[in-house]
Amino acid sequence: MTQKSQSERKVVKSIIRNRTFLLALLAAIVIPSVVFAAFSVQLVYGAANRVAQAQVPPEIFSQYGLALLGAAVAVAGSCLGAGIAIYGAASAGAAAIAERPETSIWVLILAGLGEGVAIYGLLIAIMILGKLPTVA
Repeated sequence: MTQKSQSERKVVKSIIRNRTFLLALLAAIVIPSVVFAAFSVQLVYGAANRVAQAQVPPEIFSQYGLALLGAAVAVAGSCLGAGIAIYGAASAGAAAIAERPETSIWVLILAGLGEGVAIYGLLIAIMILGKLPTVA
């Protein structure tokens, strides 16, 4: 056998051995993400239905539209920035932990700081939505 086919077999065997890890990853990340996405779509659809059924002046629609757009931009931008920050911290942290395992706590702290950016965007969106007048 060639060296390449032996290395390919080793990779396939390691993937088969780590099947439980992949299933745990699927259960921990993918399934909750799909559930929360479906729940979010249901919430947005219900809110749009309630606004459409209410007799609301057109001025409120424009105010609601701009506020919702501002909140969406705040959350989307902060989550994108947090994802970039966590990616950098995780990739550099993996290399640092490989060389010096005692640096693992610092990697977690740096990843947590990157995650804080997303929380700030969420707080800004909550403050924007809190200023809207109630409908219904």
